[in-house]
Parts: sequence; C-alpha cells; structure tokens
Amino acid sequence: MTAYLPRDISLVGHCVGLAPLREADLPDLAPILMDPAVYASGYVMHRRPATTADALALGRSRFLAADAPNGVGFGRIAFAVRLTTDSPLDAAGSLVGTTSLGDAHLANESIHLGWTIYGSRWWGTAVNAETKYLLLRHCFEELGFGRVKLQTDRLNVRSAAAIAKLGATREGVLRRETRREDGSFRDTVVFSVLADEWPAVSAGLLARLNAA
Repeated sequence: MTAYLPRDISLVGHCVGLAPLREADLPDLAPILMDPAVYASGYVMHRRPATTADALALGRSRFLAADAPNGVGFGRIAFAVRLTTDSPLDAAGSLVGTTSLGDAHLANESIHLGWTIYGSRWWGTAVNAETKYLLLRHCFEELGFGRVKLQTDRLNVRSAAAIAKLGATREGVLRRETRREDGSFRDTVVFSVLADEWPAVSAGLLARLNAA
C-alpha cells in the first residue's frame, strides 16, 4: 500500500461539508472557541478566550499557523466544518466546528485525525459522526493510510466517549504526554482505527447516519 499526503480538498456529505480552514472562517469560529460549555466538559488544552479579538487570535495561532504535513510526522491541515443544508441544526453554510488531519507519516502509513472542536449546540447530532466518516473514508480509501489515530485529554470524558462510539479501538493512556497552555501536563487517551477495521467501522457509522 502507498500512502499519500492529505491536500487542501473539500469533502461533502449529507449533513456537513469540510473545506480547508481559512482566515475568513475565523469570525464564525470565534463564538465556538468562546462557548463556555466546551471548557466545562473537559476541553482544557487552552484557555477560553475572553473576547472576540482574543478568540480570533487563538483561532489563528492554533488552527492556521501549523505547517503543511511533511510526510515524516509533522504538520497538519485544519478544516472548517459547515452544514450543507438548511435543517433544525441551523442554516446551510453555518460553521459548526473545526477538525484536522496531521502528523502524517508516509513510511508508517499512519496519520492523526484530531484537533476537533464543535459548538455545544451540535453535540450528540450527526455532525461528528459524518465529519469523522468523511475523513476516515478519505484517509483509508483515497490516501491509502493503514492507521488513523484519534486521541483526547483524559479529563475530556465526553470526547473519549464520542471517539469510542465511532468504533475506534482504545489503545491506552500516554501519561504526562503533552503540555497544556497553562503549563500543566495532559494524560492522553489514544484510540485508533486500522485499515482492515475500516469496513466494519464504516458500516457502523453509516448505520448511525441513516438512523439520524
């Protein structure tokens, strides 16, 4: 199998569409970064912005400043996640969050799907399942990766439950693995999906989406 680097592409589903995050997306992302429920649930990698200007600066530094993937484990691409149709979730085109593909290592056929944040009003909807379905399908069926890693802070139990619900396998906890913005260290809970597991994971996600 040959793996290829992720590129600036768009992915479109029934509920959401993904396109590379741009400067013009930051004003729509700012309210999500300021959503108090996000931080109350255990998302503690960085502070909650106090002002819109702070949120714009945080979004710029955290999601736009990364280098492009280099194929040996560094760099990432951030995506804007927007609704594709008018629905009870909101109007078509509404930005509901962001997620990224990064740390791609071509020789190891591995990549990281993460850096995900959604506004709390879209938790528990089809948004996360379809976003992850589109990106996992892209990684396995189009880019040729053999392993996709997903991870979260051990304090973020809501995120860990959402990853497990995707059908990913919990591999374990990396203790004191990443420094948070406040200087404390995160214990990282690691999950993965492998290429030979993708057909079953895909079927499970499609069943969820069809029932939504």
